[in-house]
Amino acid sequence: MPESAKKPLVILVYLALALSTIAVYWQVRNFSFINFDDNYYVYENPHVLNGLTAGNVIWAFTTGFASFWHPLTWLSLMLDCQLFGPDSRGFHLVNIFLHIVNTLLLFTVLKKMTGALWQSALVAAAFALHPMHVESVAWISERKDVLSTLFWILAIAAYYYYIKRPGVGRYLLILLVFALGLMTKPMLVTLPFVFLLIDYWPLYRIKHFDWQVIYRLVFEKIPFIVLSIASSVIAFLTQQSNSSISSFAAIPLKFRIGNALISYVEYIGKLFRPVRLAPFYPHPVKNVSVLYAVISAAVLLAITILILRFAKNRRYLVTGWFWYLGTLIPVIGIVQVGSFAMADRYTYIPYIGLFIIIAWGLPKLLAKLPHQKIILAISMLTALTALGISAQKQTMYWNNSFTLFSHALEVTNNNYLAHNCLGRELRKQDKLALAVEHFNKALQIKPNYANAMISLGCVSTDRGDFIQAIDYFQKALHLKPDSAEAHTNLGIALQKYGRFNDAIIHIRRSLQIEPDNPVTINNLAWLFATCPDPNFRNPAQAISLAQQACRATAYVNPELLDTLAAAFASAGRFDEAVITAQKALNLANENNKQIFGAIKSHLDLYKASKPLIEKPQMSITPAF
Repeated sequence: MPESAKKPLVILVYLALALSTIAVYWQVRNFSFINFDDNYYVYENPHVLNGLTAGNVIWAFTTGFASFWHPLTWLSLMLDCQLFGPDSRGFHLVNIFLHIVNTLLLFTVLKKMTGALWQSALVAAAFALHPMHVESVAWISERKDVLSTLFWILAIAAYYYYIKRPGVGRYLLILLVFALGLMTKPMLVTLPFVFLLIDYWPLYRIKHFDWQVIYRLVFEKIPFIVLSIASSVIAFLTQQSNSSISSFAAIPLKFRIGNALISYVEYIGKLFRPVRLAPFYPHPVKNVSVLYAVISAAVLLAITILILRFAKNRRYLVTGWFWYLGTLIPVIGIVQVGSFAMADRYTYIPYIGLFIIIAWGLPKLLAKLPHQKIILAISMLTALTALGISAQKQTMYWNNSFTLFSHALEVTNNNYLAHNCLGRELRKQDKLALAVEHFNKALQIKPNYANAMISLGCVSTDRGDFIQAIDYFQKALHLKPDSAEAHTNLGIALQKYGRFNDAIIHIRRSLQIEPDNPVTINNLAWLFATCPDPNFRNPAQAISLAQQACRATAYVNPELLDTLAAAFASAGRFDEAVITAQKALNLANENNKQIFGAIKSHLDLYKASKPLIEKPQMSITPAF
């Protein structure tokens, strides 16, 4: 078909890809933040909430916060906040936009490199609509996934144009785009390897096995390999400094290899049957099935042999299969970061390789059938429609933390993290008894789970059982000595118990670990504003700290504004206290009766020109 005749079809494909992606993901624009990493990335991160300032840009390039060095990810989130404010909708809309752009670029690049319109369209459509990719799009914290993939595809586009017309400028452009991608997510370290695969197919720069040609092409990739090594070292050191990397004592190498083999096969299974998806799949640690691992190794070896056996006239098999195997290596778990066995988001780039095999392989497989094109078109439209419907349903679970982690518990076993996250959401809804049930289940599954102990301590504080709360927080600190959250909450419990000096020590220790955490700053301000012991009350310091916390959250957090109002009242500035408390009440969610009711009662006090002084529990001090 002449190129001019293809143009209307190409435009039609672009429209179909964009509209089908919007149909699946448009619902996300009204979704909430998730109480799993979104606090670190957005709603409790003062640098993000304050937008693009010189200080925040410097912070983005110098921090290893959240266990990654990914300055461009931070800058993109800051820009969102600058443009749309701290509401979750703006962040979600940008994620959708990036996913659409990635889809259209993937189609464009594949079409340019292969000349195959419909195969390229099929790969792009599967990429856009596959349910395994929902996590990367619907989870605000995974901005790094959709943004890094944008640079990944742009780097491949730049590489293609360099091959067509080599030049220093074009070569440097590839390096620049690749470097930008690495500053978004270190998973892009495998791109030089993918360049070699593209050299084999579809660019045919490797026409047959020739060591001189291969050596020349590898030599051409050395600057990219150097960047990959540097990024890998930075990522390892950053994750190690944040205690994110599991030791070999915790998860021995043989179990990591076993889980990696199983995960490779599980991901292939979920490609064809994307069901029972969850944001967290617990690592089996030392309970990896040896038999399952051996079977998985045999399956992978058999597929590899078949791929190589039929590769002579089907080069796309080699590129697609080794794209899948190679791009998963950074996240397959040999270097175990966190406690994930696997993750849906890890397939965002690797699945492209398998989509290529399907898109180019099916026409070959069905070549001898009568009416092959009609059968293929109907089959693919049916499959893509099913994927889209499934993805839309999977997307709905990301509406809020309650629906997400309730579903996770339905589709996974021994999911201690889901129990803890669901319990925390229930605690926010003041359903303390149900929350405690989930925290206890989390500890039954993982007895040394510090986060669940912190959660139980928070509930004990809510109930006024400060002795029990202190005990839980101290146990959590025994397991995680550098847990800022445990130090903060221990400080709160100690304050309510009347041990003000110890409370200040632990809250300040938390600020040493996380210096800019607005919630912790707010807690210290609250202590200085409402402490019943005049020796520890410090209205001026309380106002300064509360204003710092409010500035960091763009003056839209009602609980932090409530503290600022209390600080004004403690200084006798009741008019300002009333104005601030009224603003906090206007921002508060009436569905959260505990917070709404507390702010309202505080406002009534300030109207009567009375400061808020919290009365602590003054029973016998336990020995710790």
